[in-house]
Amino acid sequence: MSERPWVLLSVAASLDGYIDDTSAHRLLLSNSADFDRVDQVRAQSDAILVGASTLRADNPRLLVNSAERRAVRVASGKPEYPVKVTVTETGELDPALKFWHTGGEKLVYTGAAGAARLGARLAGLAEVVVLGDRPALADLLDDLGARGIHRLMVEGGTGMHTGFLAEGLADEIRLAIAPILVGDTAAPRFVGPALFPGGAQRRLRLTHVEQLGDVAVLNYLVNPGDNPVD
Repeated sequence: MSERPWVLLSVAASLDGYIDDTSAHRLLLSNSADFDRVDQVRAQSDAILVGASTLRADNPRLLVNSAERRAVRVASGKPEYPVKVTVTETGELDPALKFWHTGGEKLVYTGAAGAARLGARLAGLAEVVVLGDRPALADLLDDLGARGIHRLMVEGGTGMHTGFLAEGLADEIRLAIAPILVGDTAAPRFVGPALFPGGAQRRLRLTHVEQLGDVAVLNYLVNPGDNPVD
């Protein structure tokens, strides 16, 4: 069996743990320096994953914006852009989303019902991978590993971050803390309620702290005995 990719959860949150507010427009938590840092992490990744809810809510492109970083990828024998990945149970994905029309290869992981709902809507835009009745994250990682994906960057949303952590599938967290207080219990958080391995007694290892203007970036290893892949 191929080795599963290293899973890095990338998130920006407010001081009180929210990743957005409830307004019609996306809350920008990062500053320009932190957006550039995220671009660098994307450039170092083999694939970038977001959940279907995030695609529908934010309509992101998920690109490496720096032409220089893309050139470095190509010079090292990698595709210009990382593979873009999403997961859906329902199959409710609009083919007009920016996600499909920018960058390189796209993968959609779903189950039998989601695949039936999708039908041929994404034909020519993405490869649809059916993982049994429901798409399990462990099976998704096995499939990505078999495709030669060594580093997976997960950019949200709450359901994806919660799932990877609750199932013990995340290796690293890079958490950018913005000097903002949201204070709205209806707004989405970094993670939702779950039975996380080790519970509240488990401590992750803080490996690095960086200040980027008014944003603090905290790097944690989820499994302290592990080390990131090269």
